Amino acid sequence: MSPARTRRILVVDDSGPARLLVCQAIASWSRTRRRPVDVSEAGDGFEALRQLPRATFDLVLTDVNMPTLSGLELIRLIRARPEQRALPVVAVSTEREPGDADRARSAGADGYLAKPFDAEMLARILDELLPPGQDPS
Repeated sequence: MSPARTRRILVVDDSGPARLLVCQAIASWSRTRRRPVDVSEAGDGFEALRQLPRATFDLVLTDVNMPTLSGLELIRLIRARPEQRALPVVAVSTEREPGDADRARSAGADGYLAKPFDAEMLARILDELLPPGQDPS
């Protein structure tokens, strides 16, 4: 059996400490699942849009509430690009209002994660969107 393919994940958040927490949770998932990951970071939606064409990402986790370009706008722009239409995107937000997850899904998100979250909540989403069966054998 060949080793698992390294997954590329882009974490988009205007808060450095929030990006760090998400990256730490991804690293924990990677260790416990023995699934290698390469995480890139973007401090806003425009930086994410610049990075997306330069690398093949397997997943994007984006904060919803960001200045200049919100996470929902970023998701809509990703979905408008034919080459990225199928890219899994998860919206991450401090908002806990009824309908927030629905708004994220309407924008094109494949998942929604409310802050604060624990590592296991993120792990379940990563397990769902990055199943090991997609790794080449």
